[in-house]
Amino acid sequence: MSPLTIVFALLFYTATLLLVVGLVRRIRLYAKTPAPLKIATTPAPINRSGVVMRMLREVVFFESLFKATKWTWLFGWLFHAALVAVLFRHLRYFTESATLMAAVTFVGPLFKYLAFVMLIGLLGLWVRRLAVDRVRYISAPSDHLMLLLLLLIGISGAMTTFVAHTDVVAVKGFFRALMTFNFDDMPNLPSDPLILVHLSLAALLMIVFPISKLLHAPGVFFSPTRNQIDNPRERRHLSDWARKLES
Repeated sequence: MSPLTIVFALLFYTATLLLVVGLVRRIRLYAKTPAPLKIATTPAPINRSGVVMRMLREVVFFESLFKATKWTWLFGWLFHAALVAVLFRHLRYFTESATLMAAVTFVGPLFKYLAFVMLIGLLGLWVRRLAVDRVRYISAPSDHLMLLLLLLIGISGAMTTFVAHTDVVAVKGFFRALMTFNFDDMPNLPSDPLILVHLSLAALLMIVFPISKLLHAPGVFFSPTRNQIDNPRERRHLSDWARKLES
């Protein structure tokens, strides 16, 4: 096992640990945060199934963003939809399932071009932060750095596909060995500069994810304006801490 392989193995174990621990702590905090008021944004659903459908529309179609601003919705939805497709294509590096591999192989030739759609969406979101006065005013340096990081990950990944191909078999073997802790059969990671840059940036994203605004991904499910039923007249709303005080 080469020193480079050892360094990246330690890097991804560290990044995975920080990502999992950070997400668990944040989600636990979201779940414990009291919601003392009934503040579902109207028109709101009046039963639990309606809440589920509302959350589904919000997560899949970005319903509230579409109602607010069409251009932001367009670039945001393009980025997220293309990102899901690109991540699905990356499953070939982590699975041995014949069914899943067949699905990835079938959609791979199309999905690899969606990397460009993802980059277009990111560039559109970045131009919005720079060109729209009210958005530029509230944008922190971390917002720009996060967009830059995502762009660099997308560009380096696209270049490994369309410019300088790498040994995908060795990359898959490396990650499969990491997942199964099979260090004896772990192949050396390719030393191509592009793949090393891409993997380094991906590990950096995993590390900063739990302390960044990207936490809106799990956070949307804990938003009281979205996950509450609009039934204040039928049922008194009590948060958990208030219910304990009453009892």
